[in-house]
Amino acid sequence: MDFSKSKQLQRRAHQIIPGGCHTYAKGDDQFPLNAPGFLVRGDGCHVWDADGNEFIEYGMGCRAVTLGHAYRPVVEAAQRAMLDGANFSRPAALEVECAEMMLSMIPHAEMVKFAKEGSSVTNAALRLARAATQRDKVAFCGDQPFFSIHDWFIGKTGIDTGIPQAIKDLSVTFRYNDLDSVQHLFDQYPDQIACVILEPAKYDDPQDHFLHRVRELCHRHGAVFILDEMITGFRWHNGGAQTEYDIEPDLSTFGKALANGFSLSALVGKRELMERGGLYHDRERVFLLSTTHGAETHGLAAGMEVMRTYQNEPVIARMNEQGQKLADGLATVIAKHELSDHVSILGRPSCLIFTARDQAGQPSQGFRTLLQQELIQHGVLGQSLIISYAHSDDDVARTVEAFDRALPVYRAALTDGIEAHLIGRESQTVYRRRNEPAFRGTP
Repeated sequence: MDFSKSKQLQRRAHQIIPGGCHTYAKGDDQFPLNAPGFLVRGDGCHVWDADGNEFIEYGMGCRAVTLGHAYRPVVEAAQRAMLDGANFSRPAALEVECAEMMLSMIPHAEMVKFAKEGSSVTNAALRLARAATQRDKVAFCGDQPFFSIHDWFIGKTGIDTGIPQAIKDLSVTFRYNDLDSVQHLFDQYPDQIACVILEPAKYDDPQDHFLHRVRELCHRHGAVFILDEMITGFRWHNGGAQTEYDIEPDLSTFGKALANGFSLSALVGKRELMERGGLYHDRERVFLLSTTHGAETHGLAAGMEVMRTYQNEPVIARMNEQGQKLADGLATVIAKHELSDHVSILGRPSCLIFTARDQAGQPSQGFRTLLQQELIQHGVLGQSLIISYAHSDDDVARTVEAFDRALPVYRAALTDGIEAHLIGRESQTVYRRRNEPAFRGTP
C-alpha cells in the first residue's frame, strides 16, 4: 500500500498540532508504522485514507459511530437543522424536543442537560455531587480506562504532569466487581466521598449484583451514585446499560453514539440533583453546564434522528448478532492456528476487543502492534473490534479471513522473535510519563 500522502500530512501535522491530531487515541503512537495516517472519507463501516486505500474499520470514531459513517438520515437531519441556523442568542426549540426524546429513552432520567463531549458532562456530574453532599473526594473505577480529560481523572494516570497534588488527592479508586474495594474507601474516608462513578460494564458483566450493591453503599454513606454510559449507552440497550442491568443511578452521562459521530453528550438524572443547576429553587446555585456550542441545532437534530432510528430499527440486536458472528469466526481461526493462549477476543458482542500475549503468555504491546500491522496489510483497520449496524456478513467474513492470514505471522514471531516481523516500533499506551525514543524528534 502507498501511504506517501499520509506521511507528508503527518510531518506537517506534528509541526502545527501537538501530537499530530486532536484525540490521543487517534495518535501515531497508538498504531503500527504501516497504519493509514489520515482518513478522508467513510461510508458505512468502510473508510478511505488520503492515499485512496480502503479499509474495513472497527474503531468507528472511538466507538461514536454505531449506525455507520455518513448514515444518510442522520446527516440529512443535521443538514436541515443547520440550514435554519446553527446557534442563536436564545434557546432553540430543538432543545426541548431533543430533551423530551432523550428522557423518553432513559427510563429513570427526569432532567437532561446537553453538551458537546463526554468530559464536560462527567465533570458536571461530579460538581453536582459535591454541591449536594458538601464533600470533596470522588471515587472512580481504577480499572476502567477513561472518564474525563479533567484533572480529577488525569491526575491519577501516568501522564499527570501539570496537575496539582492537592487535586490528585481528591480522587480515589476502586476495582470493578470488587465490592470490598468500594467499602474500603468509605471506611478509609468517612463522610468525605461525594460520589462514586463507574461504567456499568467494560468487558465483564457486573457479578453478584455489583452495581446494585455499590449504589446501596453510596446511599448508606450519603454519596451520589453515577454511571458513565459513554460507551455502554446505545450499545447495551436503547435505555442504556442501566436498563439492561435494571439499575437506577442518581446521575448518568451519555455521548459517543448519541449522535453517530456528531458532537453531542448528555447528563441525565434525578430532578432533586439536576435542578440545582437551574433557576427556580432557593438553594445555592451550581454552575452546571454552560457552553456556547452545547446546543447547536445540527448536533441536537443528529441526536434525535439517531434516537428515532434506534426506536424504529433493531440496531442493538443487529450489532450483537454481527458481533457474535465475528467472535465465533475469530475463535475458530485462532484455534486453527493454535494461538488460543496468545490471542483472545473479549467483551460484549457489540463491543469486542482483542488481546495479544507474548511467548511467556504476558500481555504484549509489541504483539498487539504486529497483529494490527498484519490486519492493515489485509484491509482491516482494527485497533479494536467495535462493530456497527453497518458491518455486513461480507465485512465480518473478510475480517475473519484477514485474521486467518495475519495469524501465521504472529505464530512465526513467537518462534523467531517479534523484531523479525514487526515493521518499526511498537505502539504505546497513552498514559506514559515520557515519550519513547522512537517518538522523539521529527516524525
